Amino acid sequence: MAQVEATTERIIAADAETVFDALADYSGTRAELLPEHFSEYEVREGGDGAGTLVHWKLQATSKRIRDCLLDVSEPTDGQLVEKDRNSSMVTTWTVTPAGEGKSKVVVSTVWNGAGGIGGFFERTFAPKGLGRIYDAVLDKLAARVAG
Repeated sequence: MAQVEATTERIIAADAETVFDALADYSGTRAELLPEHFSEYEVREGGDGAGTLVHWKLQATSKRIRDCLLDVSEPTDGQLVEKDRNSSMVTTWTVTPAGEGKSKVVVSTVWNGAGGIGGFFERTFAPKGLGRIYDAVLDKLAARVAG
């Protein structure tokens, strides 16, 4: 079983604090950023950053739907970590300053992939598919926070 990783990054025309606050706002802004791949979004505890428990279904492909129940933590400033209670999937959002009035957002998801031929296809295609999904989230985020 090999670890699979998908990483996407973007420079956004807003300061890091504004961008981080938008990402950490699970009870408000976050739901607005999700593309059609996400359904059944529900904040079950908290709603702002660390201590939040959030649920959604992620449809990565026409056949693959993940039922995600995520515990949110903030291990360091500018970082949100979403750990799925239903799988090995962990998504880390890192927001850092990138010059005046700009920030860099890096989103990275890792999970334990399947073995055998299925695992080969998962490691080959899943990162690209998840990357496209996160590109859509980052597009919406950039439009939402741009001054």
